[in-house]
Amino acid sequence: MKKLKMGIIGAGGIARDRHIPAYLNIPHSVSVEAICDINQNAAEDTAKLFNIEHVYTDYQELLKVVDAVTICTPNRFHAEMAIKALEAGKHVLCEKPMAMNAEECQAMIDAAKKSGALLSVGYHFRFTKDAAAAKKVILENEIGKPVVARVHALRRRKVPGWGVFTNKELQGGGSLIDWGCHFLDLSLWLLGNPKPVQVIGQTYNALSKTPEQVNEWGTFNHETFDVDDHVTAYIKFDNGATMLFETSWSANIKEDSEGVSISGETGGIDLFPFELNQSKHGMLFNSQANWLPGVDDPGLNQVTNFVEACLGQSELIVKPEEAMQVSSIMDAIYESSETNKVVQL
Repeated sequence: MKKLKMGIIGAGGIARDRHIPAYLNIPHSVSVEAICDINQNAAEDTAKLFNIEHVYTDYQELLKVVDAVTICTPNRFHAEMAIKALEAGKHVLCEKPMAMNAEECQAMIDAAKKSGALLSVGYHFRFTKDAAAAKKVILENEIGKPVVARVHALRRRKVPGWGVFTNKELQGGGSLIDWGCHFLDLSLWLLGNPKPVQVIGQTYNALSKTPEQVNEWGTFNHETFDVDDHVTAYIKFDNGATMLFETSWSANIKEDSEGVSISGETGGIDLFPFELNQSKHGMLFNSQANWLPGVDDPGLNQVTNFVEACLGQSELIVKPEEAMQVSSIMDAIYESSETNKVVQL
């Protein structure tokens, strides 16, 4: 059986903690052949840790020895690297968000179509068992037509104090583009990816700009903090559905929480945890599954789907056009906040 030769671009935490271990769990179909990072020591240390043969500081040299790449760099470099890889005929799994904005996303999609190589994005929440269960019951018409989604991904005081997460030039934003994007993607997928037509949003960062920070995830400079730490939005779709959305790194709330709730015309779903809510037989039911099929590691499910798709054995679950839709909505939220206007899409 043919093995996919994988290259990893970026030797940071997301590569070491999620992607490389996941690929090593499916050795029958993929081998991690090479790693690249502009920090040679980081690349060499990661190569030694995972017994990776080839080490590079130039990702274009890595492209010569692999069939596919996983891009784990700051957001600013996603589009450039993905396009170069696609032009070289390499399949691409790019970490989320897809790019800095929808325009860059479209350029990536154009490159994929021209090359014939596959392009996917690391929205791994779709690969959780809860998400798979919710998608199944929605597709089987257990809730009827989805009408209203309520989506939240809230952290009380967890601004990432490492890496470049608070660097707007390299990341493009804060809590929305880093954390909320996962839940925005998940909820859109569950809704069937309807076309967004109107967005109003507001971004905040007052908490993270105050001195003497209380922050559970390391330290950062409050004086130079220039990304969002709390975001709210209201989104309307062309099929009449709507979404109330909120995400934060830092908010004065009781505790961290995350969830998606979708009300349909004949029922509803909630996750996390997964629950099916219905009215029938003159009664109200809230049903929880005693057991959900699948693997508990969404990172493993994600790379398995990508590798199988590259080998022609499966269809991509996260399609680039869907990932671009997430970026289009994020662009609109930021624009709405800056202009104090409703954005028409």
